[in-house]
Amino acid sequence: MVNKDIFLTQEGVQKLRQELEHLTTVRRQELAERLRAAIQHGDISENADYEHAKNEQAFVEGRILLLEETLKNAKIIQADGPSDTVRLGSQVTVVEDGSEPEEFHIVGPMEADPRQGRISNESPLGRALLGCRAGDDVTVEAPGGTTLFRILSVS
Repeated sequence: MVNKDIFLTQEGVQKLRQELEHLTTVRRQELAERLRAAIQHGDISENADYEHAKNEQAFVEGRILLLEETLKNAKIIQADGPSDTVRLGSQVTVVEDGSEPEEFHIVGPMEADPRQGRISNESPLGRALLGCRAGDDVTVEAPGGTTLFRILSVS
């Protein structure tokens, strides 16, 4: 895997650490117990419980590796105080012509959740906003077409 900086908020790092802790201490143990129980039921070649537990174990181990790699390459988004320019970590309020204003928090892709107002710096809107200031008009080229936004505020 190519080492690439992964931008996360402090909150995002904490959530990933908690998930990793849960997977390595709780889920691994649960799956080991399920596998032991399934093996004790006899012929594992036709044991659906065994097959399901093995598949789940593979998923959990893959997720653990992903989380470890992510945390190893994590770069914390610093909240260096107010800035008049949109950057990673900024809160940005924008308005599209004829719509209500929307507020977005610019985060890295691992934490993006548009329904929660968290957009990736790598998304079409996130990329278009980076480096802009309040009062700027921003044209966003997205799969659904071209949209014009006005930046109302940056914090």
